[in-house]
Amino acid sequence: MKNITAILLIFAFAFTTTAQTRNRKADTINPPKNYKPLFAINYSPLRLLLNSAVNDTIKQFSAKNLKAENIAATLIDLRDWENPKMANVRGEEKIYSASVVKMYYMAALYQQIQDDKIKVTPELTRGLKDMIVDSSNDATGYIFDVLTDTTSGWEMPQKEFDVWQYKRNAVNRYFASMGYANININQKTFCEDAYGREQQSRNYKGENRNMLTTNATARLLSEIVSGRTVNAEKSVLMMNLMKRNPFAEGDKDDQSRGFTGIALINKNLKDAKLWSKAGWTSKTRHDAAYIETADGLKFVLVVFTENFANERDIIPSVAGKILDGLGKIK
Repeated sequence: MKNITAILLIFAFAFTTTAQTRNRKADTINPPKNYKPLFAINYSPLRLLLNSAVNDTIKQFSAKNLKAENIAATLIDLRDWENPKMANVRGEEKIYSASVVKMYYMAALYQQIQDDKIKVTPELTRGLKDMIVDSSNDATGYIFDVLTDTTSGWEMPQKEFDVWQYKRNAVNRYFASMGYANININQKTFCEDAYGREQQSRNYKGENRNMLTTNATARLLSEIVSGRTVNAEKSVLMMNLMKRNPFAEGDKDDQSRGFTGIALINKNLKDAKLWSKAGWTSKTRHDAAYIETADGLKFVLVVFTENFANERDIIPSVAGKILDGLGKIK
């Protein structure tokens, strides 16, 4: 009996230690070593260009009642990697993120992989690809469970729920530790609605939803492009997942052809390169895009729109005007 008791105690200790280790890993995602955040200076010529692009687009869609409060945008000029410049229109406005949040989850996951806190498996690789390439919500739920060591399910007693919710905030804490502010990224994405503890997390009233700003999103995409997140090797892997080809055959509303890519199609810029992460719901249509052109343009453009989800041409209208004007700015 003593031997059996000892074995059980050893097993219990091993299980508890393993669980605690797993929880500790999920609770803390550490920034990259020697992390240098991207600081882009506000540049007046860029501000004039972006303001003009947004205002002209609002006028273009005035018959459909597009207003300034329906659109936010941030532009970062990366032609000079060491001295990026930026401008924004309502860039600090908190807006429901839609699927753009998946880019944040991708970056956090690669940090955990880099720190050897999450092991790469064929299933993890499949889920990551489907989350970014196909924007699958089911894949996102799986990736977010892995990231935070949480799962969906029944409603929980308050004490258990508080522990669960703390773990769910791991990605929020990660980006906050790198100076990201004014965002909330602690929810899964759904095709229909959240249930059980997922709804409990929203206080049953739609509270605590994922919210992003175009400024924060443009910064993250710029940091991925410039190899500042995780490391240069992992940044290349992230860029590969976000690579789009607007001129390939496919669904006209997919991430390559339904958002910023329309501007490249309209201008027949077949030599241009596009990387992006889009988001689309019944009320929002967003895109975070990085573009390189044959004549040397390199820029991140993030455009969020609200209450005009089915207007395909708002985002490419802004992007097209940036493509026309950015080369004239030094």
